[in-house]
Amino acid sequence: MSRKNMIRKTALAGILIAVAVVGSLFSFPILGSRCAPVQHLVNIVASVFLGPWYSLAIAFITSIIRVATGLGSPLAFPGSMFGALLSGLLYKSFKKIPFAVGGEVIGTSILGGLCAYPIAILVMGKSSGEIAFYAYIVPFLISTAGGAVIASVLLFALHKAGIIRKFKGE
Repeated sequence: MSRKNMIRKTALAGILIAVAVVGSLFSFPILGSRCAPVQHLVNIVASVFLGPWYSLAIAFITSIIRVATGLGSPLAFPGSMFGALLSGLLYKSFKKIPFAVGGEVIGTSILGGLCAYPIAILVMGKSSGEIAFYAYIVPFLISTAGGAVIASVLLFALHKAGIIRKFKGE
């Protein structure tokens, strides 16, 4: 990767982290978790423009900032990172926006939702009797669905305008 391309990708990653953190101000509580659809929008955009590893790093750094500033709970980690990685891997493999969107939705709602259970028990002090192991799947699905719809509209417009291809130098 050229130095110019690396600087461009790092700058975009920083902007996406800022958008995700500021966007978490627009979160809402659902069934014990804070739904932040902007995070999922950012995950999909990062997957398409930057790839799976940048997308995962953006989700991780954003989660650290959200938890440290009180804008999110420890559930921000599984609620963003699984979707970011799966979205990026599927987009890298198939080069189609619907695969990035589907990866985010499945990764966040199912994988992230299931992994939130042990975090809720071990880190947040919930008792296993309080919540079912699948309790976070529906709230995570609601959160990721909103971000996925917005990302789809945005990315299809950017694709049609040739901006994605131009950014990647194709």
